[in-house]
Amino acid sequence: MRILVTGSGGREHALCWKIAKSKLCDKLYAAPGNGGISETAELVDIKADDIAGLLNFAKEKKIDLTVVGPEVPLVAGIVDKFDSAGLKVFGPRKSCALIEGSKVFSKELMKRWNVPTADFKVFDNADEALKYLDGKKAPLVVKADGLCAGKGVVVCRTITSAKDAVTDMMVKRSFGGAADKIIIEECLIGEEASIIVVSDGRNVAPLASSQDHKRIFDGDKGPNTGGMGAYSPAPAVTDAVFKEIMEKVILPVIKGMAKDGEPYKGVLYAGIMLTKEGPKALEFNARFGDPETQAIMPRLKSDLVELMMRSIDGKLESYPLEWDPRPCVSVVLAAGGYPGNYEKGIEIKGVDLVKTMKDVVVFHAGTKSGRRATDGGSAFLTNGGRVLNVTALGGTIKDAINNCYNALGKISFDKMHYRRDIGYRAVKV
Repeated sequence: MRILVTGSGGREHALCWKIAKSKLCDKLYAAPGNGGISETAELVDIKADDIAGLLNFAKEKKIDLTVVGPEVPLVAGIVDKFDSAGLKVFGPRKSCALIEGSKVFSKELMKRWNVPTADFKVFDNADEALKYLDGKKAPLVVKADGLCAGKGVVVCRTITSAKDAVTDMMVKRSFGGAADKIIIEECLIGEEASIIVVSDGRNVAPLASSQDHKRIFDGDKGPNTGGMGAYSPAPAVTDAVFKEIMEKVILPVIKGMAKDGEPYKGVLYAGIMLTKEGPKALEFNARFGDPETQAIMPRLKSDLVELMMRSIDGKLESYPLEWDPRPCVSVVLAAGGYPGNYEKGIEIKGVDLVKTMKDVVVFHAGTKSGRRATDGGSAFLTNGGRVLNVTALGGTIKDAINNCYNALGKISFDKMHYRRDIGYRAVKV
């Protein structure tokens, strides 16, 4: 098969890495890809949200399967366009991707199908939202309705900070039209987990559980990021908890959307809060998680391409996935200043030293191929905020953590920073 993966992050590198191992993959392209992906796939200079350009390329190269990485093109309807052209594409249609594209749509869907979630109220007027807050108690969560690159959710410890968040979103328009509507909801307390499944519209094949670390600093302090690391499995998600999440969160959504005449095909990612009252849904995403995918793919022993094709063809019923029982940990190496402003074009050293290490893989996120300033030799250069995902398996979660940080110690670039406690919750369990 000739396969095209769209996107340029660590998630897409992990997908390309796994797809390249498939017996079904004959030729792999990535658009636009990154420095690391160039070692696995042929890079194509087309942006991930250039749907027309991607469609033309897929027709020209007779692509047998397109795998959509990021959420923006999914919400824009890339799957609909490829479907209409008779091309196989893995991902949900536009009407289903709205589960990530609109938090209001997602919350109302949860309410309609009795999915446990935080109590919430929707506003399209800043004054009404501010007035509503006068009668509430903190903590609360303020969410912009639309896509905000993972930054449209503010956990507010005081009513003053909640009002500031409302003003920032709806008056100052910090997220533009994405905050034409906002949600104010109760702040759920507990431990977070990520549950990702692949659906064929009726049946689901669950992936291994995982947990993300979103905040920039150790101990979950500082602002939210796109994710500073992840591990799989999440010990807090016991077999009993996993079963409850499937029965109360995942399956009601899949069955409900089918009843609505919108069968959900592709990846469904549920952010779950494990509360004292049981698991509750925080949000849904319409694509693989990042950086969760980087921690899950090394554990997946089944053929990822076969899984995707079964999703497209409606053949996931009773399809078992095989897993490496060993835990996996992935740590993000970030550029100085991230999640704020940061420099690009900085030489990355030491990646080659890690390639020979057993059970370790480095997934590139914000990188590009370039030349060293010193002698003009080839090198990887930084090209984003989250630069690399150093990933390792281990016999125990502690082993995986140690293997990961040992490998990480061989890599460096100017102003590089990372969390030193990825996986700490799993060790506590």
